[in-house]
Amino acid sequence: MARDGEGEKVTGRRRFAPMASGGRIESAIRAAHAEGRCALICYLTGGDPSLEVTEALVCAIADAGADVVELGIPFSDPVADGPTIQASSHRALAGGTDVRGILQCIANVRSRCSVPIVAMSYLNPILSFGLDRFAETGSEVGLDGVIMTDLPAEESNEWIATARRSHLDTIMLVTPTSTPERLRASAKRATGFLYCVSRLGVTGTSQNVSRDATELLERARSVARCPVCLGFGISSPEHVRQLANVSDGLVVGSALVAAVADQTTLEKKTEAAYALVADLRHATSRSR
Repeated sequence: MARDGEGEKVTGRRRFAPMASGGRIESAIRAAHAEGRCALICYLTGGDPSLEVTEALVCAIADAGADVVELGIPFSDPVADGPTIQASSHRALAGGTDVRGILQCIANVRSRCSVPIVAMSYLNPILSFGLDRFAETGSEVGLDGVIMTDLPAEESNEWIATARRSHLDTIMLVTPTSTPERLRASAKRATGFLYCVSRLGVTGTSQNVSRDATELLERARSVARCPVCLGFGISSPEHVRQLANVSDGLVVGSALVAAVADQTTLEKKTEAAYALVADLRHATSRSR
């Protein structure tokens, strides 16, 4: 990814004030719980196929019922992602999307909707942009939190201190093979939510959700101080119904990215995104 120009400025609203009982991400998840459902967290790759389309899609899925939106920052070597999201990242990069463009997109979204937004990124693009610069600008335009996909808990202290100064949450990732020590370290640092990866391997749709996923949720909940959410492989309303009672929130990514990519016009892309998210949201209700 090309280095962003230091002289360019992202325009948008000023920093959102942190909430006394936690940030907007955690508040949205807890509000869903109060309504008798798990939270729905939806992933889109920023800039796929353009930032203008991304802006429209974020607002469409917020209208359809997404409680939180993850916005992926495209990277040239997305090793944790499966073919669907890898392809979307390459399309975004081919169209010229960079970190500054993603931040400007968030600023534009903020003039239209208030859904909490999490930037999901590998460390390299943000290091290139500058940790302090990214955190400060992100907070100014209305970003709520960040997932650093390849940043281990033991090496995250510098970023977390930077994020806290700008009132950004840091969502940490844990997996079924995380040791008790790694799980505790991640849970201690996580704010917004603790992201449980349902299976080993890369992102992508799946026919079934691993039994390891529910075991990981139980382990994570025993040490977490924030909501615990599950992602990777969740691709259908049936998956959501199966897991709504055991997870505070569920993340759907590849299925949504694929549904959008299959359409050729902005109108059809937003219609497809809205329809899928509306179906997923309907499935989030918990059984009594």
